[in-house]
Amino acid sequence: MLIHRIPYPPNKGDKIRSFNMLKALSSHYEVHLATFIDDPSDEQYKDELSNWCASFKTIKQNKSWSKIKGLLGFLTNQAITIPYYSDHNLSAWVKQKVQDENIQRCLVFSGAMAQYVEPLNDMLAKTIVDFVDVDSDKWAQYARNKTGIKSWFYNREARLLAKYECYIAEKSFASCFVSDDEALMFRSMLPNSTRSKVFGIRNGVDTEYFDEETAVNNALIINKKSIAFTGAMDYWANVNAVVWFVENVWLQIIEHHPDAVFYVVGSKPSAEILKLDGLNNVVVTGRVEDVRPYIAKTALSVAPLQIARGIQNKVLEALSMSKPIVLTSMAAEGVKSESQEGYWIEDSPDNMATRISQTLNGDFALCFPNNRQYVQEHFSWETEMSKFRDLIEQGVQQ
Repeated sequence: MLIHRIPYPPNKGDKIRSFNMLKALSSHYEVHLATFIDDPSDEQYKDELSNWCASFKTIKQNKSWSKIKGLLGFLTNQAITIPYYSDHNLSAWVKQKVQDENIQRCLVFSGAMAQYVEPLNDMLAKTIVDFVDVDSDKWAQYARNKTGIKSWFYNREARLLAKYECYIAEKSFASCFVSDDEALMFRSMLPNSTRSKVFGIRNGVDTEYFDEETAVNNALIINKKSIAFTGAMDYWANVNAVVWFVENVWLQIIEHHPDAVFYVVGSKPSAEILKLDGLNNVVVTGRVEDVRPYIAKTALSVAPLQIARGIQNKVLEALSMSKPIVLTSMAAEGVKSESQEGYWIEDSPDNMATRISQTLNGDFALCFPNNRQYVQEHFSWETEMSKFRDLIEQGVQQ
């Protein structure tokens, strides 16, 4: 397995998916893992990988140096994402491991990591690539939200990364995405001959863990007229969502509910997010050990994403805890709740503010068991991750 970020601990979106994939596959196969450590605080966890891996190689990623490497893409006409994740030591380890262990199948998590199997004879043809999201489209969304040189830069990345994604999909055994919608979009970028090799494999949610009845923290006192947003707060799409929400929705809400509180729950809040803390009843928590009490004790969750790809774990987690959620259509991708009760898609700031105010007024229930039942039936990690095993077995039999 090649993963762009150490999958343990599973404390953010991509790591939750990659960890569950690793855990599922390690129960059936001998797994050898190559990965980066991009957060110094994760260095302490690398030995935990031996619980699931026969061997592993971790590389500490110096982000400043990675950015410099990324800029080399301008000299080679590459998307900067590719050289950003290049490393000679990791490449040498992968090459040697494939030879020594007679590796029959490779699973790549994040398209940029496919560069490590490209040079290895026919190994790419034996590789399953979990792109997760269509990252090139995410860059295109960024470009549409910027102007000037930033827009040009993001458009360049979108164009070159799309070219690379399509090349990898054509040469690899299979390409996977986090939702059927995402897979459908990617198929539209490919020639007909490659489209049949593209699959949607959804995220799951740990419904035993994300259960309102067990998410108790009596020391945490939260105003009942409060709402929560959860997510890594150094991720630009989350930052953009929170700033948009505060500027366009939240100020409307506190006009009618002056005692309401908006909790922004997530690690590494950016400077832009920290500026909001303490203003207009906004509380920025920073990293918390457990997000569940914040979801459980607030009246509802919000996911006002303006830029998004794939399935949002924050949405699944709120639904699993039977909480109502107000979200944009961007955040709702891949989560097609069959009931509209407690699951409200609103893209207009005014409509979103009205829906939230109605909930805070007590016009709606604050517990929706149908939301929990929906994710229990449709978002099982065991069911979804077994689909990767099916693809591996198909390849071995050929």
